[in-house]
This record gives sequence, C-alpha cells and structure tokens, in this order.
Amino acid sequence: MAISQRLNLVLPLLILFTPPLGVEATDAVDVGNRRELFVDDYLIANITGDVRQQLMRPEPAEVVLVTDEPWEGNTSGYYSLFQDGETYRMIYRGWQHDPQKKAEHKEVTCYAESKDGIHWTKPRLGLFEWNGSKDNNIVWLGPGTHNFTAFRDDNPDAGAEAKYKAFGGGGGGLLPFVSPDCLRWTELQEKPVITHGAFDSQNLAFWDSERKEYRAYWRYFGNGVRAIRTATSKDFVHWENEADLTYTNGTPVEHLYTNAIQKYFRARHLFVGFPTRFEAKSQEVEPVLMVSRDGVRFQRYADPVIPRDAPKDRNHNRSNYMTWGMLELPDRPREISVYATENYYEPTPGRVRRFVYRVDGFVALRGGPEGGGMTTKSMKHGGKQLRLNYTARPGGSVSVEILDVAGNVKGVSEPLTGDEIDAVVKWKDAPRLRGELRLRFQLRNADVYSLQFVD
Repeated sequence: MAISQRLNLVLPLLILFTPPLGVEATDAVDVGNRRELFVDDYLIANITGDVRQQLMRPEPAEVVLVTDEPWEGNTSGYYSLFQDGETYRMIYRGWQHDPQKKAEHKEVTCYAESKDGIHWTKPRLGLFEWNGSKDNNIVWLGPGTHNFTAFRDDNPDAGAEAKYKAFGGGGGGLLPFVSPDCLRWTELQEKPVITHGAFDSQNLAFWDSERKEYRAYWRYFGNGVRAIRTATSKDFVHWENEADLTYTNGTPVEHLYTNAIQKYFRARHLFVGFPTRFEAKSQEVEPVLMVSRDGVRFQRYADPVIPRDAPKDRNHNRSNYMTWGMLELPDRPREISVYATENYYEPTPGRVRRFVYRVDGFVALRGGPEGGGMTTKSMKHGGKQLRLNYTARPGGSVSVEILDVAGNVKGVSEPLTGDEIDAVVKWKDAPRLRGELRLRFQLRNADVYSLQFVD
C-alpha cells in the first residue's frame, strides 16, 4: 500500500505538557515582534471543540523548466533556487540515463535564471566545452557535480570573491566552493570539510543571520535508514557541533533522502524543511514537512505535502523531490512558490513544476463547522497591535479574547471574516496590550496561520 494511502491528511494536535525546544512549562513565551506560525505547539496551551492543526498542501501550478539539452536529461536534479536582487537563480545537475538506468554521459553543473520565478532561461555562458562547443549553460565540470548545491552568502563579512558558496559531494565528504558571480566557481580547498556521513544526496549549507553562523545539513546512515546530520561553522571551512537530527515523540523512523531545510524568510527564527521520504522497495519518493526552532530537533508531519498522485509523472523511481528554495515572486505578496521535480528516469526529459503555498500557510489552526477554541500559553510581546493571517470560509469567523495570566478576560475582538494575510485585530473595548497575556481564539469554519504583535 502506498504511503499516502496509509496516512491521513488531517493531523490531530498533540498537546505536550512538557513544552518543546527548551521552553519550561512555567515560563512565559517571549514572542517579541516575531511572526509566529502555528506549525508546532510552541504557543498552544490547550484546544477545545472542533479545532485542530491541519497540514496544508501547496497547489500545483505550471512546469517552469524542462531538462531537454544534450548535456541535461531525465536524471537532472538536486536543484537549488534563490532570489538575488531582481534575479532568481537556479543551480542544478544535468544528467541522462538510458532505459536500463545506465548513465549516458557524465554529470555537469548547470545554471538558469529568471526575472519572475516562472519563466527560466538557460544562458549560453561559454565557460565549459561540451562535445566541442561552449554554447551551453554549464558552470562546473570538476569534482562535486553529482550534487553541487549553491547559495548566496548573506554573511556581511563574506568577501566579494565568495559572495556565492556551494557544497559538492566527492572525495569522501563535502567539498567547499566559492564564486563571485554564481557562474565561475573554484574549490575553496581540495580536502573535504565534512567527512562523517553518506553524501550521495543534496547536501546543503546557508548563512544563518539570526545566529551569525553557517549551518549545514547532509545525509548519513543511522538506525539502518537514510537520515540527516547537521553542523555549524563560522568560516565555512571548520565545522563543529555535529549532531543527528531528532524528532518529537512518536515520529516514525523512515528513510529521508534530501532535506531541503532553510530559514523561513517571513519568520527567520524558524527552520522549515521538506525532506524527501524514500520507500526503498518501490524506490518512490515524496516530500514531507518538518519544522524546528533550534535547527536540530524537528516536528515532522506524516503526510506528504506533494503526493505522488499530484500532477504529473511523480509516481516513478525518484520522481518527486522537492527542490531547495522558497521564493516570493513579483506582484504575488500572498504566495510562496516552491518547486518539485517530476518524470525522473523516463524516456522524456525531466521537469520542474512550481507549487503555490499561501504565505505562512504550511499548517493551519483550523476551526471546523462545529467551532471550538484554542488558548495560548502565557506570552510576553513587544507590540501595541495584534495582526493575524487568517481566512474564514462562508459563514465562518475568527474572534480573539485577551486573558490575563489568571485567565480573566481583559478584551474581546470584533469578529474577523473574509480572508487577510495581515489583518489588524480590532477590539470592542480597546484593551491595553501590555505585560504578560494569553490569547483565546474562537474559530468556526476558519483557519489561522500566524500572529504577530507589532508597534
């Protein structure tokens, strides 16, 4: 039976009385002015009635890339996408296999770019020769082409010659690369900088602006399955604090191939990953969602975010990987674009398809037709105004009460209807949003995705 058939998309909320990620039960949660998403139970004290956490799936959109060049092919993959000013950049592997799954040419590292995240071009760069011609978009042919994974380095101390960095697997570990323009790459050193693991996957790193350090994630084998490790670095060469990822109680041990972990650009204290669950018997894959607040301990959801029956050609051997990157596209402020592969190992070229999330819309706090409530833990905050990202279906609404730490009602909101991503909560009696407080939500036929206290 397929994984997606065994699992239920509707996920009941597991209320843990020992709060996760280092928050003591007696402590008030200090949210400051951060945007907080309902992707875990970090803020949730209790739930009553017809309310639950609902895993959301991104909606499929258009195919944005077809790997139909002679140096690309049906096993192109390990895509990394990121915004760089007004340009979107993509680095990926070009590769082709025959019907017997035998490689027809060597692996190459390719480059594409876009101005809107939908229409991508493959510029003829003239950097490397392929079959007697440099009329191609190849940016690397040396070690590490199997899984060359690049990012823009936002470390303010990074030099102009190393504005872009990458990892490539090879030589028994991860090799570091740098580039001034994302096109011309050089090895930072020939010796791998991370060696404890199994590296035939999309292994990645990025600059964590909140913690002022580089963070890496790569594949290894643990407990008999493909799993994920992490480490940190101050200079991208010397790595420390190696640790295996851990998960909330009850999370099953499963093969996880790629990890696709990144900081969420609207709430940079959150690590959001789309690891690819691998079914060894069928060789089929599907991405799931996991979220962390410390980069090591994750809450991982059971159901796929892009199932294998989503369009199109994803129920084949390794045909449904999530790429690495979440993009906010021009003139689409309500959306997050993510991308996933399809048509791997098939007679026709591989493809990349765009999928669309609502902003903050990975998990909803959902009120059903019977309605119910959710009360937060005691919170400290740094704002004078409460804003919500929510949607109310026909006949539905969201209301909020302010409670003091003893549970006394100190304010009641006007009901919220409609659909807004940054709605200002209006109060019936203008309470003071000061000191420690709790919020009690009442939801009926409505979803709430995030909250934020602002000045």
